[in-house]
Amino acid sequence: MDGRGVNWGIVGFGWVARDYAAPGILASGGRIAAVSDPSPTARDAAASLGARPCSALPELLSQPGLDAIYVATPNHLHREAVEAAAAASKPVLCEKPMAATLADAEAMARAVERAGVLYGTAFDQRHHPAHAAMRDAIEAGTLGRITAVRIAYCCWVDACWTADNWRADPARAGGGALMDLAPHGLDLVHFLTGEPLSDIAALTQARVQDYSVDDGAVLIGRTAGGVLAQMHVSYNCPEGLPRRRLEVLGTRGQLVALNTMGQTPGGTVFFIDGATGDRQPLAVPDPLASPFARQMAAFGRAVAGGDRSPFDIERDLGLMRLLDRAYGTTPPCR
Repeated sequence: MDGRGVNWGIVGFGWVARDYAAPGILASGGRIAAVSDPSPTARDAAASLGARPCSALPELLSQPGLDAIYVATPNHLHREAVEAAAAASKPVLCEKPMAATLADAEAMARAVERAGVLYGTAFDQRHHPAHAAMRDAIEAGTLGRITAVRIAYCCWVDACWTADNWRADPARAGGGALMDLAPHGLDLVHFLTGEPLSDIAALTQARVQDYSVDDGAVLIGRTAGGVLAQMHVSYNCPEGLPRRRLEVLGTRGQLVALNTMGQTPGGTVFFIDGATGDRQPLAVPDPLASPFARQMAAFGRAVAGGDRSPFDIERDLGLMRLLDRAYGTTPPCR
């Protein structure tokens, strides 16, 4: 079974939920049964999809027949929604990062553990077909012994765009570009190498954009096995520049992915032979499959009792601890 037949409730119907998660649910064969959001416009959009619009979380959780809850509220509201879903014995998939603070993430983990429900953080990048193909190649030994991962994941988020956007509010977001973009890269390091980072440090900047959170950051890290990682994330990179690159280096070669990181499928991946320097495209099965559809299908299988390995709250809590440590290593950026 994949996501077919799963009745979803969605908490928060902003652009990520509306433009990506909801189509992903439908493409996986699921049904959007109910949506809660304080915005009448958001509720109207939900109703147009056949979902029952709810103005508040308790109303949504009281709806009969819900099989899973997807949380896409601002970061500081994740804890409330996850704790309520867990108390209602509902499996819950929560957008990254887990929460705005480590304390909230730890409280969420305790609530999920007490309730004994399935929990996942929505790291859609591990479900991107190109990244899955890269992991398969790495596991097959194509690169030899992995030595390093390098990531650039950047975009442009100016003050006009954030004028009424919670991502520019440190109280609601918990941070800026580092908090918003780095979780995907940190999770991909673990996903691709099989090893989480054990050491991490960061420097942030508030260089270009006029708001109260960091608009860029550089992170360095190392896994317990010795794989090095470096990452550049930003809200201050013009959209016309190359800004999304993922590299995995090993003793036999290198994988380079261009424009794969993001909400949509596509991009290109090639292998560089370490002995000859020759470049060959990496075959990517079903390259245009939506990462969100694949994610929702995987969660549906887990809800039905299938493979739960893509969803691990202890792994995700470890990533939140890494983010907390990363912010702790950087001096104030202004």
